Amino acid sequence: MKDSQLSATLRRILQDTRAEIEADKSQQSLKRLKQIIPHAPPLRSFHGALKEGRALIAEVKEESPSQGRMRPDNVAHCVDAYRDSKLVKALSVLTSRTHFGKNMTVDWMKSIKERVGKPVLRKDFIIEPYQIFQARAYGADAILLMANILTSEEMASLSEIAFELGLDVLFETHCPEEVKELPPSAKIIGINCRSFKGGSTNFKLARFMRQWLGTKNDQSVSRSRFDYIGELPPNTIKIAESGVSAETCEEVFAKGFHSILVGTSLLMDKRGVQAALEDFESRLLPGAKTDRPRAQFETVPA
Repeated sequence: MKDSQLSATLRRILQDTRAEIEADKSQQSLKRLKQIIPHAPPLRSFHGALKEGRALIAEVKEESPSQGRMRPDNVAHCVDAYRDSKLVKALSVLTSRTHFGKNMTVDWMKSIKERVGKPVLRKDFIIEPYQIFQARAYGADAILLMANILTSEEMASLSEIAFELGLDVLFETHCPEEVKELPPSAKIIGINCRSFKGGSTNFKLARFMRQWLGTKNDQSVSRSRFDYIGELPPNTIKIAESGVSAETCEEVFAKGFHSILVGTSLLMDKRGVQAALEDFESRLLPGAKTDRPRAQFETVPA
């Protein structure tokens, strides 16, 4: 772990993550997980679902440290809306119950996988092999590895386990320097424009602006981070994470991203998650009328 580089916020989240892992281990051993895997839901290719571009990865979460609680009605209806959307090619499911909602568990992730018929990303703070076997046993098709908390060696070893289990891996970066730390096997790379620096003060400001002032601008993100997309290796799936709205999605795709990962924009919309999805669809689905720049990304081989 990059202990010396972690903010106080990340340190606290990782401490809670370790507590969750130990609680899960007390209920289900690694040996038991390995016994479950042969009976797990069939894998769906996360990479294959995104390679054609202009795809939406829609997120499921009850709350977040930076934005507070999502709208309960949106959370209740989002899975069916994502399943029926032609634009949504994959789902991102949070499984960190301490910071993203008490129902955000691997059990719920498994039920979502069985309902949607689309690839599911386990989005969590993956720090040890147990979580990867657990992800496969409970139906995940891909996992997240974060370059701001893991060393190069840890990313290489954890991703090797994932690949052996047939899982895809989304390697998340926050700066150009982290791109250089990724293993050569990285085929799906994200740029997350959310900052964990500034601690709880930064997140409290973001929650206040969103929930009390009603602004759509997320004060904890900086979309200028997306500008280092040119540093990502060619022939990789490139994903823009956090802070993307329907109003900015065309601009983000035009930078060369294949996919955008969107949660808060959908789950906080007062009109409902379906109306929020339709805003994205009107801009991104074939035949939609728009005067915004079109995406210029390369087609990624299978």
